Amino acid sequence: MFAVIKTGGKQYRVAAEDVLKVDKVKGEPGEIVEFSEVLVVGGDSVTLGAPTVAGATVAAEVLDQARGPKIIAFKKRRRKNSRRKRGHRQEFTLLRITEILTDGNKPTKTAQPRPQRAAPKSATETPAAETSATETEAPDAAGTSQSTAPRRQAAAKSKPKPKTKAPAAKAKKPATKGKKK
Repeated sequence: MFAVIKTGGKQYRVAAEDVLKVDKVKGEPGEIVEFSEVLVVGGDSVTLGAPTVAGATVAAEVLDQARGPKIIAFKKRRRKNSRRKRGHRQEFTLLRITEILTDGNKPTKTAQPRPQRAAPKSATETPAAETSATETEAPDAAGTSQSTAPRRQAAAKSKPKPKTKAPAAKAKKPATKGKKK
C-alpha cells in the first residue's frame, strides 16, 4: 500500500517503513506525527482525492531534526567595490513512515519497535569457513601465518618500482634577432 502526501509545499510518494527527508516538521525524535493532506491512496485499488482523500492519514515517526549542508550566496557587483556573502543551512526532519490509515482510523501514539536483523554468522560458527581458512594459510619460519593465495604471493613478490624522473622538456629555440620582412 502506498500514499501520496503533501507537506512543506512538496508531494511525496510513501509506503510503510520508508525513510524520507522533508522540510522541518514539529516533533521530537521518537514522536509520531500525522499527515492529513493525503492526495492519493493506492494498493489493490487506487483512491484519488479531490483535493484530498477523506478520512485518510499517514503516520510517521520522527527520527531526527537536523540541518543540511551550508549553501553560500555570494553576490558581487563588479567595479563597485560591493560584495555580499551569506550562508544558509536548510532545516529538515528525517521521518520513517509507520502507517497509512484510511476510514478515519487513528495512528498508534507510540513508535513500533522495528524488527531486529539477524546477526551474520561469524567465521568460527561456520565449519566451511574454518576449513577454507586453514587450507589457504600456512605458517612461515617465524610462526606467523601467511596466506598462500596467488594474488597475495604476487603482491609480495613484486617490488615497488623506482620512481623515474619526468622526461626532460624540449630545449627552446632562441628567439629570432632579425626583423621579419
